Amino acid sequence: MKVVILAGGLGTRISEESHLRPKPMIEIGGKPILWHIMKEYSHYGYNEFIICCGYKQHVIKEWFADYYLHNSDVTFDFTRGNEMTVHSNVAEPWRVTLVDTGLHTMTGGRIRRVRPYIGEEPFFLTYGDGVADVDIPATLAFHQAHGRIATITTVTLDQRFGVLEVNEEGQVDAFREKAEQDGGRINGGYMIMNPEIFSYLEDDSTVFEQGPMGRLAAEGQLMGYRHNGFWQCMDTAREKEKLEKLWASGHAPWKTWENETA
Repeated sequence: MKVVILAGGLGTRISEESHLRPKPMIEIGGKPILWHIMKEYSHYGYNEFIICCGYKQHVIKEWFADYYLHNSDVTFDFTRGNEMTVHSNVAEPWRVTLVDTGLHTMTGGRIRRVRPYIGEEPFFLTYGDGVADVDIPATLAFHQAHGRIATITTVTLDQRFGVLEVNEEGQVDAFREKAEQDGGRINGGYMIMNPEIFSYLEDDSTVFEQGPMGRLAAEGQLMGYRHNGFWQCMDTAREKEKLEKLWASGHAPWKTWENETA
């Protein structure tokens, strides 16, 4: 299965850094948070990625173009016509497609634009600015068992986002904006979509979290996988600092892979 990552937004809430690079390229422990997300999926054997680019997309493309070189030992021999030899190279088992989905395209529009790269098959979908210790194979098993169009991973947090009303079976009955009294579960990303989702995406102006999510919920086609472990988005400088401290401690909860570079 392919993994689609939304990485095209402006990142205005963390403008201290996003004026220089896209939010998914802001670093935690010397690596873009996008890399951390990809390592999570790769740990479970999902290595084909489609990145929905937009704002400062060239930064993402250049980083991947240089990734192999930057993670290897290199000898430059200027006496032999500037010959370059790469030693002890570190290569991820990744196939990465970087797609220009437009500067001002909304989330639903970005997903719609990468359909040619997905084909008619289910796919993982997540945001490029949050990490978690989600059991990805368990979410897939949940999705395959219920047979609905969409699965989202639900998490609890001090609410700033749209609120989900989830019944005991896991079906999402409603998707709405939060109210002050809410303390419920939110969409933590780490989603799975069947190809029928594309019929809910009209054009570049479609905000995935509004019309399509609400319609899916109303039709009984949206299910929520309950994740009770770690989840953290990186929406502000304070949240970035929190993630940096966790990484520096050597006990980052989302770090499921064996070491930092492989």
